[in-house]
Amino acid sequence: MKFTEEHEWLRVEDDLVVVGITDYAAEQLGDIVFVELPEEGTEVARDDEVVVIESVKAASDILAPIDGEIAEVNEALVDEPSKVNEDPTGAAWMFKLKVTDLSVLDEFMEEDAYKAHIG
Repeated sequence: MKFTEEHEWLRVEDDLVVVGITDYAAEQLGDIVFVELPEEGTEVARDDEVVVIESVKAASDILAPIDGEIAEVNEALVDEPSKVNEDPTGAAWMFKLKVTDLSVLDEFMEEDAYKAHIG
């Protein structure tokens, strides 16, 4: 897994990059009550707003960490947004991106660096 400064995780599965939020981000947001996902087939550029998450505390946007095409979304989160609190780095992945160059992941943090980042 790789991690962004915005508290997202990225994992390569076959030729796709799976994206979700970290345990830390889920804790900071509190109880998540709503998740709005992008449409499959949408082209996104790095830093585009892709997902909207609402919790009892606040609303937050999840940004595209890299350029790509939304290949799949986790529809289960629409019906059960609390899954994000229960398993943010597993079952609660947000979307999968089709990217042209996986080497862009090299610029993101490894787990040790991310843990140091969140202190």
